[in-house]
Amino acid sequence: MTSTTDEVISVLQSAYLEELETVMNYRTNSIVLDGVRAQEIKESLEEDILEELTHAELLGQRLKQLDARPPGSAEFTAQQESLQPPEDSTDVLAVIRGVLDAEEDAISTYRQLVDLAREADDPVTEDLAVEILGDEEAHRTEFRGFEKEYSEN
Repeated sequence: MTSTTDEVISVLQSAYLEELETVMNYRTNSIVLDGVRAQEIKESLEEDILEELTHAELLGQRLKQLDARPPGSAEFTAQQESLQPPEDSTDVLAVIRGVLDAEEDAISTYRQLVDLAREADDPVTEDLAVEILGDEEAHRTEFRGFEKEYSEN
């Protein structure tokens, strides 16, 4: 394996853990948010959970195809500080901003993976990263709209 392939594997493993952490935080926030205004956000988070799990599955399968393995929980270190559930369960804007931070991180990760996969002449990983990148950009767009709406009220 080349160092570029090793880098691809490392970023795939990081992305896998990021997706699972996002699922955990989306689930928690969809449970703890309260109030009428929170309902739309809770529903959106619920919908996104399945998509994020699918991303993790695809990343894990790609790691396996590259003779690597997805990391287990012992290799996990939480990173998403801003996506932790707010003290005030009606602070919908805090959750929206946490989601936006997580999506920005994911977008950065997948852009890096696209570049590394291209360098490593790995079109399968590159295609996977492009596909997931599109999903993450769509999530970001949705939550930017929520942020605009909630910031105005």
